[in-house]
Amino acid sequence: MPESSYLALLLIGLLGGTHCVGMCGGIVGALSMGAPASIALHLAYNSGRIVSYATAGAMAGALGEAGMALSGQWPVRTVLYLLANAMLIALGLYLMGVTRALAFSERCGQKLWRHLQPLSRRYLPARTVAQAFPLGLLWGWLPCGLVYSALATALTSGSTVHGAGLMLAFGVGTLPNLLLAGLLAARLQAYAMKPGVRLACGLLILGFGIWGLLGVLGLAPQVLRSG
Repeated sequence: MPESSYLALLLIGLLGGTHCVGMCGGIVGALSMGAPASIALHLAYNSGRIVSYATAGAMAGALGEAGMALSGQWPVRTVLYLLANAMLIALGLYLMGVTRALAFSERCGQKLWRHLQPLSRRYLPARTVAQAFPLGLLWGWLPCGLVYSALATALTSGSTVHGAGLMLAFGVGTLPNLLLAGLLAARLQAYAMKPGVRLACGLLILGFGIWGLLGVLGLAPQVLRSG
């Protein structure tokens, strides 16, 4: 798995943080339900969330590995790469407000979330790290088009270890925005929802997806040479 894939997902997590803050900023602020802002609590929430991302990445990587083993490496890998980059393009357009295509994937994730959400009540309000970490583990399965876009890339890795590593990189990328969201709450949420901020981040992620598609089709080197 090229190291650039890890860097790409780290940057996508960072750029997509505008979506995270817009969608989850209120949730992060409500997790402690009026408790004083604590860096230890918010680190525990986010650590649990990132562990869940890595777990989902390992599962996606294992699924991709099984598919490649059954059908041969390259045909399946090519289809998976196309899917992953198409998801990035959809995410970029989603952040820009052009389409709500990823809302469908979030609705699908609601089926699992309906079973997990009631479990979170036993940890609310979170006053200790021992409560905050399992709450973060559950929060990591909240339906999110950004996460599903990253998981599509983990699927292409064809490896349990690389799939987990890719989602770990993605989770670390989301950390600054959501950590700040927990401590600054409404102020950062208002900034993240500004059209100009979402447009800029959406364009950058859209560029990642288009460049990836060109790479799959073997056109990226030609574009680079012509430039």
